[in-house]
Amino acid sequence: MKGEALGFFCDELRVRGPTTAVGVSTATEGAPHPATACRHAMCDANAASRMNGDAKLSHLPLKARVCCRLVEMASNRALMAGPRFICRSCSRQARGSGSYRRSYATASSSQGIYDVVCIGGGPAGLSLLTALRANPTTSHLRVALVEAQDLSKTATLSLPPTQFSNRCSSLTPTTAQFLNTIGAWPHMKRSRIQEFHEMQVWDGVTDARIEFDHQLGSTASQGNVIAYMAENINITSGLLKRIHEIGGVDVFDSSRVEKITLGEETEDLDLREWPVVHLQGGKSLAARLLVGADGANSPVRSFARIESRGWDYHRHGVVATLELEGDGWGGEYRKTAYQRFLPTGPVAMLPLPGNHATLVWSTTPENASLLKKLCAKDFIALVNSAFRLGPVDLAYMHTQAAGQEDELAWRTQHTHFDAEAIPQLVVGVQEGSIASFPLKFRHADTYIGERVALVGDAAHTVHPLAGQGLNQGQGDIQSLVKTIEYAVAHGQDLGTQMSLESYNSERYAANHVLMGVCDKLHKLYSVESGPLIPLRSLGLKAANALGPLKSFFMEQASGRGLRV
Repeated sequence: MKGEALGFFCDELRVRGPTTAVGVSTATEGAPHPATACRHAMCDANAASRMNGDAKLSHLPLKARVCCRLVEMASNRALMAGPRFICRSCSRQARGSGSYRRSYATASSSQGIYDVVCIGGGPAGLSLLTALRANPTTSHLRVALVEAQDLSKTATLSLPPTQFSNRCSSLTPTTAQFLNTIGAWPHMKRSRIQEFHEMQVWDGVTDARIEFDHQLGSTASQGNVIAYMAENINITSGLLKRIHEIGGVDVFDSSRVEKITLGEETEDLDLREWPVVHLQGGKSLAARLLVGADGANSPVRSFARIESRGWDYHRHGVVATLELEGDGWGGEYRKTAYQRFLPTGPVAMLPLPGNHATLVWSTTPENASLLKKLCAKDFIALVNSAFRLGPVDLAYMHTQAAGQEDELAWRTQHTHFDAEAIPQLVVGVQEGSIASFPLKFRHADTYIGERVALVGDAAHTVHPLAGQGLNQGQGDIQSLVKTIEYAVAHGQDLGTQMSLESYNSERYAANHVLMGVCDKLHKLYSVESGPLIPLRSLGLKAANALGPLKSFFMEQASGRGLRV
């Protein structure tokens, strides 16, 4: 291919196709691809000098030598579609060196240089890399995953059918559809996923209630599933299996990040604006785009100097895997989720396959400490009390170091409740499944920086009362993948802040609204007395009586509602 056919002359601003910010095109005309960069940024200097009228560059011979070297380094590779961004003067001097070949991030000469590096091997990080590899537009990007834990244990889900992890998440139909689109859903163990079509939510003080349900016979294909309950390990296992199936992801697990710095300029490469991830053992990864899916204490967010603001709720979330006396009032195929708002925080029982359920109880640190210390029978009694007794009785039972089983037996004789409007009795708790974690509200000032993007808990942490934490993260991934796809398709540098702005604007507002709603609900139902009590009770009853309003809430809860 002759030099004139390269198609891009950055120094004379004669562009016959989209360009990348760093200088090397990675796509053919009409199908641009920003996988690689001009390795020395000298042509940009040449362009700037010509624009200023200075056509004589003292370093021009060096430029020519560097461009020739790039050609020689690529000469042994198969010819791949697309030109490279080099200036006209460099192309003329390199013309006799043989046919031109692209220098991709996947070339051996670019070892340690990636288009996308994701730190964090949870559902968000794995979904991102799976989606990029599954998308035809972005499948050729060189991507890497960094995870401190050993992922080989996660990839093989080995729990017996009657045991479930206490780390479960509610997946909206929108999230489930996304996981299916990228090919991960078929790799998840479907027998360990439980859908539900009904939801009972009520006020623990006034017993005002709102019921969400669908007609009998509705199916997931009809779009009437409210949500799916799945173990986090089942989700990550399915994603890892999908990544193994499609390949193309360099995985650095059991690898801790020592530090993240900006790169340096060498004769061949100018990485001064690229994040470089330094791993234990001396390995370094340079990233055109560094994605932080590394949790609430995100090192990526710290590197980008992005502030995260919020507050602690002074509440702990207690989780456990429960065994019920039956498969639920509706049987195996009509499961119901329950949530009761108590003054100390909401308590939720969410269905798992068979006669199992997962507990998420937001309560005070003192109550959480007691729950973890109780013997199994007293813990079970306290959980059953949370859905049956009044706040006063429940508060008293939390003051007892033991004997809750006897207290419940006596107090239920004097307490009226509709048995089928609450969960079936808990008869067992899985050994070792009781745990707790502090609840916080955190929101980053922005989700993006130059060559940095934040997703999931690295960007936002929300109260679990709506069960939307994982779904928010998956929404981030869908938006970020769409943003990267657009940048690739239009020849943009996918790591620049300008290219990432659409992701930030789309997700920040949507997440902020949902987080605000969850925060206000928590504060509203934490009130034990005063005029707010009858007002919130009236509002809940009105919402339950108004079919269209209730349908709106259901659509929002299932992820099919309006987008901000």
